[in-house]
Amino acid sequence: MKLFSLMIAVSLGVGLLVGPAPVWANDPCADHVPQARPQNASRDIVGRELDQIIEQGHMLFAVYEEYPPYSWEEAGQPRGVDVEIARLIAEYIGVEPRFNFVAAGENLDADLRNNLWRGALIGGRIANVMMRVPYDSAFKCRVEQVVFTGQYQTETIAIAYRQEAYPEEKPVPAYFRFDTVAVENDSIADFYLSGLAGGQLGANIRRYPDVEAAMAALAAGEVKAAMGPRAQLEHGLGAGVGLHQPPLPGFAVGTWTLGVGVNFRYRPLAYDVDDAIRTALEDGRIAGIYDAYGLSFQPPER
Repeated sequence: MKLFSLMIAVSLGVGLLVGPAPVWANDPCADHVPQARPQNASRDIVGRELDQIIEQGHMLFAVYEEYPPYSWEEAGQPRGVDVEIARLIAEYIGVEPRFNFVAAGENLDADLRNNLWRGALIGGRIANVMMRVPYDSAFKCRVEQVVFTGQYQTETIAIAYRQEAYPEEKPVPAYFRFDTVAVENDSIADFYLSGLAGGQLGANIRRYPDVEAAMAALAAGEVKAAMGPRAQLEHGLGAGVGLHQPPLPGFAVGTWTLGVGVNFRYRPLAYDVDDAIRTALEDGRIAGIYDAYGLSFQPPER
């Protein structure tokens, strides 16, 4: 469901703004109608959170649960790329990182609402920073309660495949009219393949609860290929399995940028978070985190 949330976020259209302000053809916020100003966004509140964080000595990060290689718990210890990047942020600010492992909601709006600015109706906690938030210029105009910042990775859709099944040519989506392919159920790869070529691939798509299970099926020889986010496929690679990123015809969201979200009331915190990530990108520490997990690092567009 995380990738379904992403698909909703990045597939927003851009229209025209009716009003006195000038409209530019490439303005992603051109059709946005501003929301009513929140009543608690006074000057007394803005910026106070960073001082409170430093004073208390710790900060809370929301990360997705059971989401390797990005975030999961192993023997009670937080692990994953997002966890390590969160630790870099906390170190930059000078506090201890703490983690709230959260389930993905119905869409990205719900995840941001539940974890950053309102809280879940039952048992929710507001985090200081939410990791792995897709950055989209049109979507950020809609969600005024969140500052979208700290872009730290570009993610792409890729295909993993059994090398014995494709000894010469690597598979492309058209091959799956005849060959079996594993996907995470209700993911962006699932929706793409299901709608390709008028639905001709449907009989060969095998759906699994997550990418990890899809890669296990590929390793076991149950399918010939698997399709999903490159980092998740890489995390499940084993002997005899290859990986590549072929052209994906008609796929508008095959590449996207990931960053973090911060409550709009705490912009000084958002500035420090972005500075921490920018510094770690420049000195190679974020690339080193990906390398330590056996992943290819694709720098973000910032």
